[in-house]
Amino acid sequence: MMARGVRIAIIVVSILALLGVWFLVKGFTSGGLSVPRTVTLYYYNPTLDRDALGNIMCSNMGLVPVTREVPLSITPVQDAVRLLIKGELTEEERAGGITTEYPLEGFSLKEAALQDGVLTLAFKDPNNRTGGGSCRVGILWHQIEATVRQFPEVRSVRFMPEELFQP
Repeated sequence: MMARGVRIAIIVVSILALLGVWFLVKGFTSGGLSVPRTVTLYYYNPTLDRDALGNIMCSNMGLVPVTREVPLSITPVQDAVRLLIKGELTEEERAGGITTEYPLEGFSLKEAALQDGVLTLAFKDPNNRTGGGSCRVGILWHQIEATVRQFPEVRSVRFMPEELFQP
């Protein structure tokens, strides 16, 4: 009698455990569960990037961190870059002087690979929207670089194709 009760309890616990795992996996893959991760995106405030004479320096001194929540995933670097290049600023951020040229028409992240601390980001830019003056392309570059450097495993960043972000 006792052995039968123990077997039933083991079966019930096993079924409940399997159901729990199934709901957990289903929730993550279908968007049912949304475990957030905070990422920092770097946009630009030209007011913070001026020399003593008031000239814009086109440097990373004008970068401003903004935080966003993204779903927990196995690709946080790509998630952060994709969110950055969407260029979605809040009204409060815009009112505070933060700007961005993102999104750029047709510009998207194709893939990312990390090897020995070097992150290679491959983009599609069919409309050549990452080109322009040295000031502009430098700021676009700095925004992405600062965003991915928040991840401790990223020591340096490489952009592909190499023609991206050229004046």
